[in-house]
Amino acid sequence: GAVLLWLLPSILRVRASMEMAPSSTPCQQSPTSVSCKGVGLRKFPEELGQGIKYLELSNNFIQNLSGSYTPGFGQLEYLDMCFNQLEAVSATALAQLPRLRSLLLGSNHLHRNFLANGEALHQLRNLEILDLSANNLESHMAAWYISSLSSLRELDLSGNRMPRLLSGMFRSNPRLRQLDLSNSYIMEIQEGAFEPLAELEVVNLALNSIHCVSGFSLTQLRVLNLSHNALELFACEEGAEPYLLQVLDLSHNRLLSFPELPRAHDLTHLNLSNNLIASLLPGSHQQDFVLPYKEMGRFNRTGRSVAALTHVADLDLSNNRLELFPFTFFHGLGSLHSLSLARNCLQEVARESLTNATEPGDPSPAPPELPELSVRWLDLHSNALRVLPRWFFSSLPQLETVDLGSNSLQPCEGQGSERGGGLGGGSHVSAPGDTCTPFYNVPGLRHLSLRENNISTLQPFAFNRTPLLSLDLSGNRDLSVPRGALGGLELSLQELSLRGNGMGESEAALPCLGTLRVLDLSGNRLSLLPAGLSCSPLESLDVHNNNLQTLGKLGSWSHSLREVSVAGNPLSCCSLGWLDS
Repeated sequence: GAVLLWLLPSILRVRASMEMAPSSTPCQQSPTSVSCKGVGLRKFPEELGQGIKYLELSNNFIQNLSGSYTPGFGQLEYLDMCFNQLEAVSATALAQLPRLRSLLLGSNHLHRNFLANGEALHQLRNLEILDLSANNLESHMAAWYISSLSSLRELDLSGNRMPRLLSGMFRSNPRLRQLDLSNSYIMEIQEGAFEPLAELEVVNLALNSIHCVSGFSLTQLRVLNLSHNALELFACEEGAEPYLLQVLDLSHNRLLSFPELPRAHDLTHLNLSNNLIASLLPGSHQQDFVLPYKEMGRFNRTGRSVAALTHVADLDLSNNRLELFPFTFFHGLGSLHSLSLARNCLQEVARESLTNATEPGDPSPAPPELPELSVRWLDLHSNALRVLPRWFFSSLPQLETVDLGSNSLQPCEGQGSERGGGLGGGSHVSAPGDTCTPFYNVPGLRHLSLRENNISTLQPFAFNRTPLLSLDLSGNRDLSVPRGALGGLELSLQELSLRGNGMGESEAALPCLGTLRVLDLSGNRLSLLPAGLSCSPLESLDVHNNNLQTLGKLGSWSHSLREVSVAGNPLSCCSLGWLDS
């Protein structure tokens, strides 16, 4: 008993230190930075204290922040308490953090005690970054939290419950530059909600329920995300001030026509994918669908939108209802480099006269007045195209990459000799622009996808004088690639996919492709590898799911090969000599 009494003070000291250990030991600490992320804390680790500037407490179980916890944190500049159970913050606690610049409180329960909590946040007059996302805040609650925070630069209110943004909600935050209001059930933005924010540059309103944006006048904005709403109308006001907008995302909405954009702006990226746009012609809209907005009558659809796109470099119109690819519409887009019209209903490519009457994709050469487009990357996959006109590629002189997958295009026979000679030799089985599309003599094209086009036979010299680096012919069931079909690609082609075509060795007569590095022959019926591979410097070979019993003699690429897939073949254990290579 005497021994136990003698040891008792030591036992108590050890126990006291163990009670403090969960707050300090699991944390990663440097002289000015501490991370206690996800270590099971249930209270603020006040023993850390002096000199700490960066403190991460996210993913714990902290419920309150009281004044008794923060006396030693006067140097703190960054505090992350996201993903806790925080519901009470005292004014005394925050008053002891005069240098705090960034406060992250997302995914807590700050809808509770919001009046007292808001009073506490008003102590942080130097706060520049505030995260209040996913706190079940309503508009008036959020407005109360941010009132008096005049130094705020970045504000995250995403994931809350604010059906209506109130007028003057941000009047106390004149220096705000970035504002995230995504996924907050917003249906209405009252007039004047954003007007006090003269320095606002980035706004995220994605994943809400906004139906109409009319009279858009935030000329100072540079990035606006309105994707995943229910927009049927987007129109800007014309004024004396030019718009600084550079990125506009209107994807995943219900737009029926091209949005009304201001004439003066710096827009470079425009995303209109996943809407209901059926035509790009000026003045076009669906007559049988009447929008319930009086604002519709104020806008003059005379081609103003097209004239405003002179700086656009990236335009995404995929997943709409376009049936026509009108070249004239894109004529004014002198900076356009990337264009996607994938997953539409395109049936033809056409040019328009001044009366908007269309001339279908005829086989005649391009007239002198046909505009050239500056597009380098073009995505037309998953449409209903059966032929591209003869002038198509000549009107796209800078085109480097085109995806024409999942259409019904048949390449024409090219012009050339057995050695890929001049254009004077050879003949045309089909007239270009009639039932087939000419892919030969396109000197700028480098990457081409014709996957899933129901091509049955690849015509001779189909890509002659088109120095492709990559070619995708996969998914063309029962495709035949006879001798000479890839003529002209011997010195350029680096990647070739013939995957999933059900080809036997007689249908895969590959020439000597002297620069081929990557070859995909998977999903065919090959029992022998094409003989022409012997001179290709292959680095990657995929022949899985064929009928190969052996790879035979590997040729010169036995030294260059880095990756090979042979799964799903009936390989013979008596014919594994290729492994020695």
